Amino acid sequence: MPPPSRRTGWLSLPNLLGGSHRGPKTDAAAPVIGPGPAVALYAVAPLRGVEHLVLDDLSAYADDRGWVVPAGCAVADSGPLDQPSNARTGWQRVRAAATGHLVHGVVVPSFAHIAYRAGDWERERAWLLEQGLFVVATDPTELQAGLAPEELRA
Repeated sequence: MPPPSRRTGWLSLPNLLGGSHRGPKTDAAAPVIGPGPAVALYAVAPLRGVEHLVLDDLSAYADDRGWVVPAGCAVADSGPLDQPSNARTGWQRVRAAATGHLVHGVVVPSFAHIAYRAGDWERERAWLLEQGLFVVATDPTELQAGLAPEELRA
């Protein structure tokens, strides 16, 4: 039996957005797995073998909000943050989950885990918006710079 949650309630992402957030690409409703929106967890760990430490924190963050992490969607790469995002196998798995409509959003420790350089972040941010995904950084100093569900209403 899972431990009790501190969560008091939640609204599913389609309710927050007033309908499907996938845009004109598909007429099908966005998939919801379990009680809340499905999210991918992604991080870059500085050393191989410690990836689970970062992913555990991201998993707790998602669980506290009622978000579900589908099997295979908790992914970490190891190495420096400044490696190109297109060269990271873990990030490519997250992108595949997004294009396969398995997730509604991505949870990261900070946006630098997706792309370290400003130009790379803008490219990845544009792609994430195109996919209709929200992105949340668990570092409170970065929360204002990401993609909130409200941005997807445009």
